[in-house]
Amino acid sequence: MKIVELIIDEEQELSGIEAISIVDEPAIEENFIALSKQHEIKLAEVDKEKKILMGAALVPNKNIYRRNGEDEYYIFFSQDTVRKASELFLMRGNQNKSTLEHQAELYGLSVVESWIIEDDVHDKSRKYNMDLPVGTWMVSMKVNNDEVWNNYVKTGLVKGFSIEGYFTDKIEMSAINEMQNEEEAREILLEIANSILDNKYEFKTYSDYGSGVRNNAKRGIELNEKVNNKCATSVGKVRAQQLARGEKLSVSTIKRMYSYLSRAETYYDAGDSKACGTISYLLWGGKAGLNWSRGKLREIGELDLNDDDPCQAGYEQVGMKDKNGRKVPNCVPKQ
Repeated sequence: MKIVELIIDEEQELSGIEAISIVDEPAIEENFIALSKQHEIKLAEVDKEKKILMGAALVPNKNIYRRNGEDEYYIFFSQDTVRKASELFLMRGNQNKSTLEHQAELYGLSVVESWIIEDDVHDKSRKYNMDLPVGTWMVSMKVNNDEVWNNYVKTGLVKGFSIEGYFTDKIEMSAINEMQNEEEAREILLEIANSILDNKYEFKTYSDYGSGVRNNAKRGIELNEKVNNKCATSVGKVRAQQLARGEKLSVSTIKRMYSYLSRAETYYDAGDSKACGTISYLLWGGKAGLNWSRGKLREIGELDLNDDDPCQAGYEQVGMKDKNGRKVPNCVPKQ
């Protein structure tokens, strides 16, 4: 059966643990314990019944069974991923987010302690007969909700913690990075080649693309900053700065602009301002940029009226291909 390592893509805003759920059958197969007066940790004065739950939130290198339709497989998390998950959970202020069986949102539950087991003998969890491996993420949760405590914890209806969050398949992540790196390398080489040609022959340049193009580029820059500039290649980011400032563009640059916007239009979603497809499209001028570049190329005789070739100069379309779950033109170097 397939075993898949899940990792955290720290550049993705949603990556990591969003909440901790109390459940009957935790996927990590480790029950928590309820800390009452006879098991209290003498750090400070406590109430007669502290209503604190302690347990494992995530165990490293433990195979967890999953099924998606007819596809059965195991997932696991490395020690490094477990530690990152615990850190991001606190850094993003998710201590008060909890659910019941991954469905009902709960109130009055807060993570009050979080730590990674680093010692086989002296870790606090050992005092409560919890035999968990080094690298396990442990949490203690305060239950300021009498209904949850009396109806679910004391009755034994819930037996452990289960995480809720977003992770990335390591194999898929590697493939995406490889594809993006290859595309960026190709863009940079084309940019250098075009720059050399432009400087050598002093080609005519144009800057009459209007406020719509400039505003789209500025909007793309603004949205990209909100997601820590994770979207677009370095060339796309440079292009956005040029457009935002109203700089002149050579014919070769306009061709690349038209080629990209023609191909990438399928990724643009006006309703999703956090999607990289949307942000990258705006960085290149958006729909206004597509219309202007198409019109300009036709005006100067660089594009036939019926020429809708989605591939950039030097490439030709050979069928379609899957990219991030969508069908896009398959552009290959011309022979």
